[in-house]
Amino acid sequence: MKVNDFDYPLDESLIAQTPLLKRDESRLMVLGRKTGIIEHKKFYNVIDYLNPGDTLVLNDSKVIPARLIGEKEDTKAVVEVLMLKEIEENIWECLAKPAKRIKVGTIVTFGENILKAECIQIADDGIRKFKFIYEGIFLEILDKLGMMPLPPYIHEKLEDKDRYQTVYAKNLGSAAAPTAGLHFTKELLKKIEEKGINIAYVTLHVGLGTFRPVMVENVKDHLMHSEYYSMNKETANLLNETRKKGKRIIAVGTTSTRTLETIMSKYGEFKEGSGNTNIFIYPGYEFKGIDGLITNFHLPKSTLVMLVSAFSKKEFIMNAYKIAQEEKYRFFSFGDAMLII
Repeated sequence: MKVNDFDYPLDESLIAQTPLLKRDESRLMVLGRKTGIIEHKKFYNVIDYLNPGDTLVLNDSKVIPARLIGEKEDTKAVVEVLMLKEIEENIWECLAKPAKRIKVGTIVTFGENILKAECIQIADDGIRKFKFIYEGIFLEILDKLGMMPLPPYIHEKLEDKDRYQTVYAKNLGSAAAPTAGLHFTKELLKKIEEKGINIAYVTLHVGLGTFRPVMVENVKDHLMHSEYYSMNKETANLLNETRKKGKRIIAVGTTSTRTLETIMSKYGEFKEGSGNTNIFIYPGYEFKGIDGLITNFHLPKSTLVMLVSAFSKKEFIMNAYKIAQEEKYRFFSFGDAMLII
């Protein structure tokens, strides 16, 4: 299976640069996996496709202001650091740019020495392990110095940084937003619960594994970086009960999907626990944890397009992407959504 099988031509004018004024007024393409029917709705219509007893699973990870601009302590050369994953206290896996300037022992300073980062290990693809040195409360310092790590295809300034967070974001640790959840409002979630639909939360901190480009020719040669996930006992019990009653589990986003599939692949049931996952889902994978998926429109040749293509037929998904462009849907992080059921 070739990576190019998941390529598609994209009109770049359709890449959403800013979020809509109202989250749930984005468009929603509804794909019937079994019927092949495609419908065009607004996101707030998603409630019409959810039944009492179904469980909607959301990723409650919160984005940290993980993009830092600093300078090398010795040469004052400008360096950009994107914090990806905390390895242990004050030690983070990061993307450094330009990476060739960062050797073991290099110290990068931020905000007039309020924060320092010492490189303690070098890895491939521009990844560096940094030890952060500071006085005070780390997250308060990040709030002051850091920027939201918007994807490189977004060129407009984000006026309200909360728009790159879901309304239910709680557990800090992501280097990018779980974007399928950006469409929900508190009011919509309340209506969903009032209809008798369960809402459950898992955590997957989005890191390099989710948005790293696929650089190999053969899909199976791609290596996913690991990302931290967790599920509490309450969610595990609710999901097992949902299954027992013959109701559906609808994952909001590829990150929620990967969490559910990781746990089901490991235990054969939903179970409380946490750890790191590098699960890579592409066509041929047999889903064990979900019956429906809410997701955004993803980059060509990405692991996310592969996951969505695994949940439905690749030809169906690629045709849906073609139709989305004809219908002028908005693409990527601040773009529109699809519901696959």
